[in-house]
Amino acid sequence: MKLNYRIIGEGRPVMIFHGLFGMSDNWQTFAKKLADVGYQVVLGDLRNHGHSPHSDVHNYTAIATDIAELIADLNLINPDVIGHSMGGKSTLQLINDFPGLVRKAVVVDIAPYQYPVHHREILDALLSVDLNIVKRRGEAEKILTDKIDDFGTRQFLLKNLYWASPDQLAWRFNLTGLNKDIDEVGEPTWPSVQNDTPVLFVRGGNSGYVEESRFNEILQWYPNAEFATIEGAGHWVHADKPDELLHTVEDFLM
Repeated sequence: MKLNYRIIGEGRPVMIFHGLFGMSDNWQTFAKKLADVGYQVVLGDLRNHGHSPHSDVHNYTAIATDIAELIADLNLINPDVIGHSMGGKSTLQLINDFPGLVRKAVVVDIAPYQYPVHHREILDALLSVDLNIVKRRGEAEKILTDKIDDFGTRQFLLKNLYWASPDQLAWRFNLTGLNKDIDEVGEPTWPSVQNDTPVLFVRGGNSGYVEESRFNEILQWYPNAEFATIEGAGHWVHADKPDELLHTVEDFLM
């Protein structure tokens, strides 16, 4: 699969991949700041998201293979890779399946262990928006408002709504495929043997996704792992505390 991407800046290559229901645009501001300090940033849309192709298959093995293919297509030599949430698990699967391909990895607010499915409410809300009937963005927003309380989450999702034709709205993500394979998003991405790739696990101080009590478990499999907490940030660390995340990432990638 040929992933959609854009390149910002020049310098050592670093790739950034978004989370579930996201797209490369979510990381554009952060990418520009990283480019300003001397990196060539490759912003990618993962399969079934953004402008990348849709597929009936959505699992971490397939996603990791997509990223490896992009690295080969761009002739990148040992790039650094940053992944948030689902993109973070994809990054872990990448360094597990393709040892030596990546120089350093940054995994933002996710860990390799199993997560229960907790996107059912969002999926049900999205599925309730019948785009064969809904013909205005405002109508879609009202339906989501009735089902999703958090304003930020609604706006995040609505960024994916676009005009596929003058009279037809559509989602950029593959809603049907993601609904079918949503269990895959929570699957663990532990390696089968110890992985020596340097990995920085960054968690939001207000997020419960990465438990400090499990740091030692992660270190058993990733002995070169480091951990950082961005205080005052929730799950979307790059949106809540972009400057703090930038400095943390810069220090690790040096």
